[in-house]
Amino acid sequence: MKKGHTYLVTGGTGSFGRMFVASLLADTRTKRVIVYSRDELKQHELRGQITDPRLSFFIGDVRDADRLRRAFEAGVDTVVHAAAMKQVPACEYNPFEAVSTNILGAKNIIDGAIDAGVRRVLALSTDKAVNPANLYGATKLCMEKLFVQGNSYAGKRGTRFSCVRYGNVMGSRGSVIPIFLKQRASGAVSITDRRMTRFWISLDRGVSFVRECLELMHGGEVFVPRIPSMGIVDLARAIAPDCRIDVTGIRPGEKLHECLISTDEARHARRHGDLYVIHPEFPWWGGTADEDGEVLPDGFAYTSDKNDEWLDVAALRRLVAQLENGGLPHGRRADDLRRAANGSRRKDGRGRVLSAA
Repeated sequence: MKKGHTYLVTGGTGSFGRMFVASLLADTRTKRVIVYSRDELKQHELRGQITDPRLSFFIGDVRDADRLRRAFEAGVDTVVHAAAMKQVPACEYNPFEAVSTNILGAKNIIDGAIDAGVRRVLALSTDKAVNPANLYGATKLCMEKLFVQGNSYAGKRGTRFSCVRYGNVMGSRGSVIPIFLKQRASGAVSITDRRMTRFWISLDRGVSFVRECLELMHGGEVFVPRIPSMGIVDLARAIAPDCRIDVTGIRPGEKLHECLISTDEARHARRHGDLYVIHPEFPWWGGTADEDGEVLPDGFAYTSDKNDEWLDVAALRRLVAQLENGGLPHGRRADDLRRAANGSRRKDGRGRVLSAA
């Protein structure tokens, strides 16, 4: 991070935004942090939680291009774009609203950043953008495409755009964990399909990953962390071991398993330690790409059901207990969830962690 930097965080009052803002303000090199969001109550609550003269607030919607431009003109160096409609059912029922926020809002971010001379813009995406089966995933796929190609629109102006893409965030709003915790008192928890698997990342790991990618980005990359998977039944057993499990059936737009890197993307992706970098396939790309990093094997796909790192019931139980006691310690990096499933792990022939239940 460069000294004297000014950051603007769209959706800065959300689960990710609050922790990311706190992380930036914990760094003495940060000059200013601007929270850009549309909920005045949440801004008021955040203002009460964090007292720092470097923190300021803009009421605004990413759909409002003029308001974004005004916010960017406040000397912004870096934008982290976390604002979005994220709930799959809400996007399915309100498709025009999802498109307006997630796609047209992304276009407004790109145009405003270029015009204001913002240097770096990093957008948060999701595993649901890969081979999307629902409108939310489709809008996030469009957002990624806009951000990658936004580098060609920026031309010689110097603004650079990249994305991070990761899986379900443990304990965030909309996470299944609060639902299971609430259902536990009734004696039964509901899941849609026993075979379901998901990628899992802690909120603080998402924050540290975004900060890491801000330092690494050249413009045009999609960054993907190496994170563990979990089975939905294992999570239910970890949270409510004595409860009955009711299977309700897969909802519209829901997948059995998620994918973070498709086979087609893997052809122009590289592994760099605990992260993957998907490089753009356009002539304007000027990063140090193909010669660096580990080439992925032919036919590689990074999917939640064929991952080589898994959280078993015991590991999930420890992580949920930490969340109930106030959350994971801030600053843990790439191994935060993997180390939770520690030395006693047993694995099957595919390298999957066997359930401790």
